[in-house]
Amino acid sequence: MAEPDAPRVALLVTCLVDMIRPAIGFASVRLLEAAGCTVHVPRQTCCGQPNWNSGDRAGAQALARTMIAAMQGYDYVVVPSGSCAATVIKDYPAILAGEPEEAAARDLAGRTHEIVSFLTDVRGVEGVEAQLSARATYHDSCSGLRSLGIKEQPRRLLASVAGLELAEMEDAEVCCGFGGTFCVKYPEISNKMVSNKAGNIAGTGADLLLAGDLGCLLNMAGKLSREGRGVSARHVVEVLAGETETPPIGEA
Repeated sequence: MAEPDAPRVALLVTCLVDMIRPAIGFASVRLLEAAGCTVHVPRQTCCGQPNWNSGDRAGAQALARTMIAAMQGYDYVVVPSGSCAATVIKDYPAILAGEPEEAAARDLAGRTHEIVSFLTDVRGVEGVEAQLSARATYHDSCSGLRSLGIKEQPRRLLASVAGLELAEMEDAEVCCGFGGTFCVKYPEISNKMVSNKAGNIAGTGADLLLAGDLGCLLNMAGKLSREGRGVSARHVVEVLAGETETPPIGEA
């Protein structure tokens, strides 16, 4: 239970989590509350990443302004997605550069964190009480790794999950081929990339794939299923929170 002076955290749920995998949001709340935070879920929209990446600056600005207003008054904003977190942290100041909201964008960027990084680097969480008997492998999603430096943090917490064995895959840091609109614009290249990734995942002998971005997980889970690899997929927070009763991603 959070103390009276507990930090007030706003959960930026993300579009994919809201529409496809709400269990990730509930697991995030459980982890944040266990870390002593008071969690709020303000009304919110898309962070604007698809607009920004597609060259729609005006659309990205409009969504950034909406998000800034929604997240006012909270000590931290926490996101169960490296890509959406990186959009707020890295891109919002550029999206609103020269605009009246530029200072507010920088303020929000400074309060925003990807969830596993927040738990370890901000709240000092060293381990969790979850347990899961499985052999898992972890994919480093591009935005979390390259934009936010998230690499060791999820592995540190996963090491504390009783019964979980982590087997590192070859080229864990290589893109899975999702890349938001990349997989739509370049489907043949994307398919080759995720095929390579599926082979590396299967090569570990793992029965469970973990990652910190739902888009990447949907992409990889789909390929693993179509190829009959026998590997299920979950967001890392589901395992860390002990929330593994829901069907794996792509099987719900």
